[in-house]
Parts: sequence; C-alpha cells; structure tokens
Amino acid sequence: MHILSNAFTGAKRKRQNIRNIYMDNSNCLDLIQLFYFLCYFGETLQRKKMDLYQNMNMTPKFSGHDTFPLRYGWLHKAVNLLSYKGNSEKSTDEIVRDAIVTLGVGRNMVNAIRYWAEMADVLQSSPDSSSRSALSVSPLGDFLFNEDAKNGNVDPYLEKKASIWLLHYRINANNSVLTSYRYFFNYCNFQSFEKTKLIDEIMTSTIALTGMEAGKQTTVKKDVDCFLHTYIKKGQSKTIINEDHFSSPLSELGLITESSSGYFVSELGERKTLPAEIFAYALCDFIKKENIDSGVNTMDFDSLLSKPGSPGRVFRLSEQGLSHKLDEASLLEEGLISWQDSLGLRQILVNEKVKQQPELFLEMYYGNEYAY
Repeated sequence: MHILSNAFTGAKRKRQNIRNIYMDNSNCLDLIQLFYFLCYFGETLQRKKMDLYQNMNMTPKFSGHDTFPLRYGWLHKAVNLLSYKGNSEKSTDEIVRDAIVTLGVGRNMVNAIRYWAEMADVLQSSPDSSSRSALSVSPLGDFLFNEDAKNGNVDPYLEKKASIWLLHYRINANNSVLTSYRYFFNYCNFQSFEKTKLIDEIMTSTIALTGMEAGKQTTVKKDVDCFLHTYIKKGQSKTIINEDHFSSPLSELGLITESSSGYFVSELGERKTLPAEIFAYALCDFIKKENIDSGVNTMDFDSLLSKPGSPGRVFRLSEQGLSHKLDEASLLEEGLISWQDSLGLRQILVNEKVKQQPELFLEMYYGNEYAY
C-alpha cells in the first residue's frame, strides 16, 4: 500500500508539474503574441504617420518676406517687370538686380515683392536647364496684371474686391508650403485669439502637418506679425501720408480685426462682398483637386465647410454663409452647379466642364473679352 500510495502521489505531482509547465508556456506564448502585436501596431502607426507626411508634401516656410506685408502695386510691378524686355530669360539674381534699379527700392523689399508674387501664384519659380531658379509669369499673373497679355490685365490695380478675394484664395489654398496665414485659414479653429496663442499652436502643429520642426520661435513670431499686418486694416493719420498709409489689399476683406492690443477676432460669416463667380471658381477648383483620383463631380457639404483648402475654410464662411453662397452659385447658369439639402443629406454637384475649367467663372465675372 505504501508503495502504491507513493506511486499515486508521484503520478499526481508529475501531472501537476506538467500542468505548471503548460501554464508557464501558455503565459509565455501570450506574452510573445502580445509582444508581436505591439510591434505590429507600432509599425502600423509609424507607417500611417509617414504616409500622412508624404501625402501632405508640405514644407514649413516662415520667412522670405523680410517682415514686409503685401502692398498695393507690388504684384502688378512683379508681373510687368518680369515681362519687360525679355526679363523672363534672365536668372533670378539678374532680375533682382534689375528690380533694385527699376523700382528704386532695396534688396529686402525686392525679395518681399518676389515672395508675395510667388505665394499669390502670379509668378512661378522652377529650375532652368542650368539648374538655376528661373521665374515666369503664371496664367493668373497674365490674367490680372500683365499689360502685354492679349486678353489679360483685367484688374491691374486691384480696384475690384473680387480680385482681392481671388488672390486670397490662391494664396491660402496652396498646400505645398506651410506659412502662418495658410495655417490659420486652413487648420486653425480660433475665432478670437491672442497672438501668443497662435504662435504656440503653429509651433506645436507644424511637425504634425509636415513632419518637420517649425524652427525658431522668433522666426514664427515675425511671420505671424507679417500675416496679421497683411490682413488687418489699421487706422491711419489723416495728416501724414506715406507709403505705410496704403495698407495691404488683403486687409480690405475684413477677415481679421484687432479688438485690443495683442487680441484678434476672426468670426465665421456670410462674406457678402465675395462674388458668386469667385466662390464658384474656388468651389470647382477645390472639387477638382480633392477628387483627382476618383474623378467624381460631387462633394458633401461638410467637406466644403471644413476641409483644409475648401472654400468654407479659406473664406471663413459660417454654415449659413456657405449655404447662401451655394444658392448664389447655383443661379449663375443652369446646370453648372447644383446642390440639395434634404433629410440630412447635403450634396453638391458640379458640371464636368467647369470642374475641369474653373476659370470659366472668372471669365464670366470679368467679361468674355478676357481669357484666363
């Protein structure tokens, strides 16, 4: 009996040991599985993060204007100086030297004129055959400002507010370079803000949008200062008239106001001075870019209201404001733009022709004698 008891006890202990080994291996397997899951999850997140950066194709640029806000006359000068006497065949350095002599201004201001002309897409920069940076007048530059353009030069001195709205859209709907104003009009949700808060948000958000650091805070601060001076209309002395008396054309839009020192307001609204044709141009341009892969002619209301680069974002439209602009655009010409708002479904449909050629709305506004 004693032998049988010992045998039974030994067998029981053996089974327990086997069970313990199995449990230990099971826990080990669980830990191994968890380890591989975490590795996979981390790699997936990193891949998505890198895909986001690569899809954005956006680089931060918080300098180049030498703190000069855009001024009336600059874009007209930039376009016609480049077109004059074959300047388009010259290198950028040669153009800058000519501009210093012709315009009678310093190199810093010439750099600022070039900066704003490129940001507004009236001049285009590209490497030439000798790998130098070459400038050329864009179709928009010809259309608005070029005195020698056969069907252009529609508003060389920006006397129409429509032209200023158009430039505002072209400046801010570009997602290749991130600046403080492009951040504000595409990603920022502030309707009232302190300048320091905006600077801090740009500093922290730049890496998420571009995968790159914003750089020095002092550089971002100067860019924010330049942006605010470009868009805010300040009171001027009635007795002292100088170059600073003439504010930036973009300040005429009333998109941002200064309520007190260092505190600013930019409410969403209806933008009554924004012509339906300019809005329709921006609408079709945005849908064309957003649907370049799918090729569809539709867009939902919420995307038009809040997506970066959308008319709702760039023009700072409220929900009611966007609805009114869509109503106005749908009345321009039957069949070009339509939209429905029923049972919670808000969908916009644009004609294929104007989606491919949004500039037809510009010719509609400025007159058929002009061609973009």
